[in-house]
Amino acid sequence: MARTIQSLERAAAVLRVLAGGERRLGLSDIAASMELPKATAHGLLRTLQQEGFVEQDGATGKYQLGAELLRLGTSYLDVHELRSRALVWADDLARSSGESVYLGVLHKRGVLIVHHVFRPDNSRQVLEVGVMQPLHSTALGKVLAAYDPVAHSEAVDGERQRFTERTVTALDAFEEVLELTRARGWAADVEETWEGLASIAAPIRDRRRMPVGAVGVTGAVERLCEEVPVGAPAGGAGPAAAPGPGSSGGGAGGEAELRPLLVAAVRDCARAVSRDLGASRF
Repeated sequence: MARTIQSLERAAAVLRVLAGGERRLGLSDIAASMELPKATAHGLLRTLQQEGFVEQDGATGKYQLGAELLRLGTSYLDVHELRSRALVWADDLARSSGESVYLGVLHKRGVLIVHHVFRPDNSRQVLEVGVMQPLHSTALGKVLAAYDPVAHSEAVDGERQRFTERTVTALDAFEEVLELTRARGWAADVEETWEGLASIAAPIRDRRRMPVGAVGVTGAVERLCEEVPVGAPAGGAGPAAAPGPGSSGGGAGGEAELRPLLVAAVRDCARAVSRDLGASRF
C-alpha cells in the first residue's frame, strides 16, 4: 500500500472535526478530539488559516471552517450540475451533427473537459474527460476568454503558444478574435490547435447570466467546413467565416467557412443547457 503524508491526513482530520462539531471550536477541543499535542494542532490550524480553509474568531479565539472551502465546494457542485444538465443536450448535438461534442470549464490557465460525447459513427475513439485544452487557440477556450473576465486575464497574461501556422498569438489580434466572438456569440478553431481539425463552440450561462462553461463540436475540417471559391472575402467576412492563417488572425483567409447549420446546432445546444441552468432566453 502506498505511503500517505501524515501532515495532510491530520489537516484533513482537523477539517472533519470542525465540520462535525459545534459552529466554533477552541484549540483544546480540537487537540483533544484528535489526540494531538496543542502545539501540533495549533500549527495545523495556522497553516489551514493562512490558506483560507479555517477562520479564527477574533473575540473568542475559536476556529471554524473558512470561506475557501465554501468556494471549492460551490465550484465542485457547479461543475457537476453543469455536466448533469448538459448530458441529454450534448447527446442530441452529437447525434444531429455527427461529430464529437465537448463540454469545457475554466480550470487554472486552460479549459478542463468535463464531458465528452463520442462521434456517433462506431469508430475507435479515446475518451478525453479530464484533458486540458489551451484557452487562446481552441473554440472552447476562446468562448470562455471572451465572456469570463478571469479566463480573459489568464489568456491575455499567459503564454499564447503557437501550435500551427494558423494559431493567433499576437495580443491585438487575439483581442480582435474575442471581440468577434462576443459579436456573433460563438467561436471557431480551424486548424489553430490541431492540423486537420476544426471546432465550433458557444457559451453556457447560469441563472445570473454568468458564463459557467462552453459546449462545442470538433471534427475533420472537411466535415465542419465548406470550401469557399477562390477570390472570396477573407475569413471573418461572413457569418460563419473562420480566421485565416498567421499569428495576426487575418492573412489569407477565405479558404474555409464553417457550415452554418453546425454553428446553429451548437448555439441551440448552448441555449438549451443555459435554460436548464435557469438562464433567461437569449
